[in-house]
Amino acid sequence: MAAPAGDCGRVLHVLAVDDNSVDRAFIVRLLANFRHRVTAVESGVRALELLGMDPDVSMIITDYWMPEMTGFELLKRIKESKELKKIPVVIMSSENVPTRITMCLKEGAEEFLLKPVQQSDVSRLFSRLMR
Repeated sequence: MAAPAGDCGRVLHVLAVDDNSVDRAFIVRLLANFRHRVTAVESGVRALELLGMDPDVSMIITDYWMPEMTGFELLKRIKESKELKKIPVVIMSSENVPTRITMCLKEGAEEFLLKPVQQSDVSRLFSRLMR
């Protein structure tokens, strides 16, 4: 069983989506520092499959650029779904493109983080989600 996280003791289930295994391992390690449950997958397609089997996810953090389905496309699919649309989605990218950031936020992304994601970024996200 995971140790309690944050002041309220609530353990979140975070789905981390990134096609790059090094980036995926980094974000998993960063999220694990907060003692939340983390499930990592390599694609948006795999993320949707997992959400179909286990929609009990507290937050999704996804890379923007991935083959098959971008993080933006994954965001749109989640926000169009009656069952999944309440799950906060965070997009991350190594490219600082203001129009892309604005597009993702308008589509319903909770946040857009620039890689490398910092522990302070994740801490701020969890503080907002735990309210």
